[in-house]
Amino acid sequence: MSTRIRCEVRDESPVTVVRLAGALDLGTTRAVHEVLDRCLSAQPDALVVDLEDVHVVEPLALSVFAAACRRADDWPAVPLVLSAPPREAAAWLNETTACRVVPVRQDCAEATALAGAEAAPRLRARLEPVAGACRRARELVTEACGRWNVPELVGPASLVLSELVGNVVRHAGTPMQVTLTLRRPYLRVAVMDGSPADARAATGRDLRSEGGRGLMLVRELTQRWGSTPVGAGKVVWAMLPAN
Repeated sequence: MSTRIRCEVRDESPVTVVRLAGALDLGTTRAVHEVLDRCLSAQPDALVVDLEDVHVVEPLALSVFAAACRRADDWPAVPLVLSAPPREAAAWLNETTACRVVPVRQDCAEATALAGAEAAPRLRARLEPVAGACRRARELVTEACGRWNVPELVGPASLVLSELVGNVVRHAGTPMQVTLTLRRPYLRVAVMDGSPADARAATGRDLRSEGGRGLMLVRELTQRWGSTPVGAGKVVWAMLPAN
C-alpha cells in the first residue's frame, strides 16, 4: 500500500468495510484498486468503502471506484457503496458521469445498511478434494436453484460447477470454497482453491488433454468465465444466463 494512502480492511460479516485515509490521486489509485480487487475476490455479501479520512487531490482518481463498482456488479455480484466522502469529493462523484454508477451515503452505518440490503442471494460451502466433491457440488446447485426458483438452471449449472470442482480435485488437491450467487440476469458459480495455477492454462494448448474438454464445456455453457488470483490461490468463476 502506498505510504500516501492507507487502508484498514474490516470483516464485519457479511459486509466487508475498507477504510481509506490519506491522499487519493492518480499515483495512489493502483494501491486502492489492488485492495478493492482483493476484497471483492473474497466474495463478501457487500463491500463498503469509507472515504471520511481521504483527501482527493485529483478528481479523476475517483474513477477507481467506478471501475471497481462495475467489476463488482458483473462478477462477483457484490454491491459496492461509498460512505462519507468529503464535500468536494461528493460533488465530483455526482457530477462525473462515469462515477454516478457508485452509490454514495453520508456515513458508514447507512452505507453498510444499504449494501447489506442489496446483497444477492448466496450459498457457500467448503469442500474437501475428495471423490465425492463433485456429487456434493451438484447437490448444492439443486438446493440453490430450488431455493431461488430457477429449476431450469440445475442441469447447466451442475455441469459447470462439477467441472470446476473436478479440476480442483484432479489438479490443485486443496480444500475449496464453493459459492453460488443469483443476481439477475446471471447465476454465478465460483470455486476458490489454494493453488495459484491458472485454470485457463488447460484450454489453450490441448483441448484433448484431461480436463480440457470439460473446460471447453464450461466455455460453451456460460456467458463468461475466468480465473482470478486470491492470496496464495485463485478463484475460478462462471456466469450462466438466468433470465
